[in-house]
Amino acid sequence: MLPSYEEMPAAEAEEKVEQPKLYKVLLHNDDYTTMEFVVAILESIFNMPEDQAIQVMLNVHVRGVGVAGIYTFEVAEMKVAKTEAAARENEFPLLCTMEEA
Repeated sequence: MLPSYEEMPAAEAEEKVEQPKLYKVLLHNDDYTTMEFVVAILESIFNMPEDQAIQVMLNVHVRGVGVAGIYTFEVAEMKVAKTEAAARENEFPLLCTMEEA
């Protein structure tokens, strides 16, 4: 016979699961990387629609730095590596970094 609902032990208080820290992936302006290349990177690696990619590229161009996205550490690290690899492959000095959000 199964115990009645009243006889069942009370559930333990749920443990709080901490959200992982998030990191901003930043693109830095330079005098050699073309605007078109930055837009292409934002569309291909960061999956941005063209109008948003253009806006971020303009932020990089005008302000010197722009946020390409905010991700968990591993995803941010991978996107930085892919961006810098694509830049080097195309002979651009584009700098991509990450910092805690």
